[in-house]
Amino acid sequence: MLLRTFGWSLGVTAVGLALAGFLWGAEGLALVAILSVLEISLSFDNAVINAGILRKMNAFWQRIFLTIGILIAVFGMRLVFPIIIVSITAKISPIDAIDLAINNKDQYEHLVTSAHPAIAAFGGMFLLMIFLDFIFESREHTWLSWLERPLSKLGKLDMLSVVVALVVLLVTATTVATAVAHGGGDKTSTVLLAGVGGLITYLVVGGISSYFEDRLDEEADEADEELEEVAGGGKPSGSGSSAVGLAGKAAFFLFLYLEVIDASFSFDGVIGAFAISNDIFIIALGLGIGAMYIRSLTVYLVRKGTLDDYVYLEHGAHYAIGALAVILLVTIKYEINEVITGLVGVVLIGASYWSSVVRNRRLGESSEQRDDNDKTEVTSGV
Repeated sequence: MLLRTFGWSLGVTAVGLALAGFLWGAEGLALVAILSVLEISLSFDNAVINAGILRKMNAFWQRIFLTIGILIAVFGMRLVFPIIIVSITAKISPIDAIDLAINNKDQYEHLVTSAHPAIAAFGGMFLLMIFLDFIFESREHTWLSWLERPLSKLGKLDMLSVVVALVVLLVTATTVATAVAHGGGDKTSTVLLAGVGGLITYLVVGGISSYFEDRLDEEADEADEELEEVAGGGKPSGSGSSAVGLAGKAAFFLFLYLEVIDASFSFDGVIGAFAISNDIFIIALGLGIGAMYIRSLTVYLVRKGTLDDYVYLEHGAHYAIGALAVILLVTIKYEINEVITGLVGVVLIGASYWSSVVRNRRLGESSEQRDDNDKTEVTSGV
């Protein structure tokens, strides 16, 4: 299963590194390899979040996520997106932006970097909303119970996550955005507009996908009730949308939601990649290889049922998302090394994984203790 899931990623890695060595020599090969590792380290939490959503889809839409989705991730976000950003900020045509990227790499890098406040505000607000909606929601399992339980009670207030996000955006716009890094001057209005754009995008895409998902759940429940009546009250095993996975409009909008999440996660990687190389093709190839592994890891987590076995992993990933959102907003003014960004996510997910392992061991020991007690009672009774 491991080879089947990661086979395409390994194949793309071999072809990509060989192509890098052929086109750019040993230096280009090394840069592509470094960028691949950078993307994987920055986006590991993305795989956990994606897995939590992807497991709701049926097999067809999971394949779409790995095929069309990876094309969007690699060519759309890692190659086309920076060109569009340069085209908009420099007020030039996309063709001129491509020419700039090929023939004047330093100027192209400067234009992409100067657009960072808007990119960080958009991505930061989108990711912050994901974190807030998670932390304010009441759930069966809590990792940091001392924090999550009180916040889940506060979450009963309508639109609390939106209010908190807007307050964070206002604070960001009136503090770090007033004098951004790289001599960009006052970017208050830019950050406000981009941040509101990220918030609206989350509400629209997330709201539509949730609407269709709820509709599908209602239809599945109605179908289950009809089957129960036919079967004489016994609920058929494997019925319902949870067994077959979401399809149709619900899966389509969840797919869009996944792509926007991936885009938000890739912002810091795309910008950070220019610290390593300003060649758009080296960046696209290196980040693309890393994105392939993140997609494969997402599918692996779904097929192995890892999130069901290690119940705190999603908590750790969402805390990592919250940290990344804050980091993106802070980088509007201050530079933060990508190594720090990647390590924050790895540490949080690693801690949640270990907590899950400890929990499973404790439950296993409790189960064994109950079995031993039952055996003792039976023996005593005899």
